[in-house]
Amino acid sequence: MSQADFADLDAFRAVAETRSFRRAAALRNVSASSLSAALQRLEARLGVRLLNRTTRSVTPTEAGQRLLERLRPALGEVAAALDAINDLRDTPTGTLRLEVPIIVAKHVLPPIVAAFLKAYPGITLDVRASDVFIDVLAAGFDAGIRYDESLERDMIRLPIGPRRQRFVLVASPEYLARAGTPKHPNDLLQHACIRHRFLSGNAPQWEFEKGRQTIRVNVTGPLIASSSELEVDAAIAGLGLVFTFEEFVASALASGQLVGIMADWWVEFSGPYLYYPSRNLMPAPLRAFVDFVKAFPDGSKAKDGL
Repeated sequence: MSQADFADLDAFRAVAETRSFRRAAALRNVSASSLSAALQRLEARLGVRLLNRTTRSVTPTEAGQRLLERLRPALGEVAAALDAINDLRDTPTGTLRLEVPIIVAKHVLPPIVAAFLKAYPGITLDVRASDVFIDVLAAGFDAGIRYDESLERDMIRLPIGPRRQRFVLVASPEYLARAGTPKHPNDLLQHACIRHRFLSGNAPQWEFEKGRQTIRVNVTGPLIASSSELEVDAAIAGLGLVFTFEEFVASALASGQLVGIMADWWVEFSGPYLYYPSRNLMPAPLRAFVDFVKAFPDGSKAKDGL
């Protein structure tokens, strides 16, 4: 099999697994048209259609599904063989693709990424920040970062970043002077609240905890946004209360632009985890990153486990 044949097969696998030329192209930093050309060459060579393409979807044909099932282990073995050679280098090389929540990209990864890439100059780190839950492996990522409640249970997990985080309720002094200070979660029904909407379309209720008591409040207000920066800026401007990650409002709290409210009802939870499918046959860049995170002096030092 020639190098060109191998590249076309790998292009087919990428498109078939992501069900999208655009997503597969973005993950590989190539154009969608180059992947389309590779598929056309492969289908012409085999004399069979491998993918059904419409303006809205890309799905494998029966022949394409059979080929994909046989290709996955075969290409995995090739990748493992190449990675074995990579282990002989003084430092590993290659690309590590991570899918992470926005809060992690902004407030957890920056110091880790900077130190890691300085330690491993041969590695390229490709990070996609999104709050939409996806199958990271099917989408072509090597690993992901999530919080405990959304982790897939059959994955290896490794603590990364702070081990405890909080959701805090805050507002500007201007707003509190005008509208009063709530004392209980139910008081929020009478207040203007700035809500967050995930890209999935979900705008969740606000959930508060005190001891063993949990209260969920379906708040309303003048703004619903999918941008934490916009939400915090709106709160600073006096438009209402916001309930969000403490990291997003730390500087505004320190400066007095925002004030903490009902601190005894703030919600504390465990920090994020790096997760990946197996300790065996890990790509060298992922192995290097896992070892680096275990030793990084930020409170994330821990052994990985199920």
